[in-house]
Amino acid sequence: MKESALKEKLDIIEGEINTLTDKIEDMDDLEKTIKDIQMEIKGLKVFLSRVNPEFKKQFPEIIKKLEG
Repeated sequence: MKESALKEKLDIIEGEINTLTDKIEDMDDLEKTIKDIQMEIKGLKVFLSRVNPEFKKQFPEIIKKLEG
């Protein structure tokens, strides 16, 4: 009886570990996506600053409007 209860608990723990592993992998994928988006935004900011020098001055106001 004890052995079957232990096996059942081990099976539950294994399932939980697999679930956590899947969640960690999902979070890693999300982190990579966020880093890619951050890099794209930096590139856009550099481009816009070169094309329109006033952009650097206007950008903080734009962010405030988006947040508000």
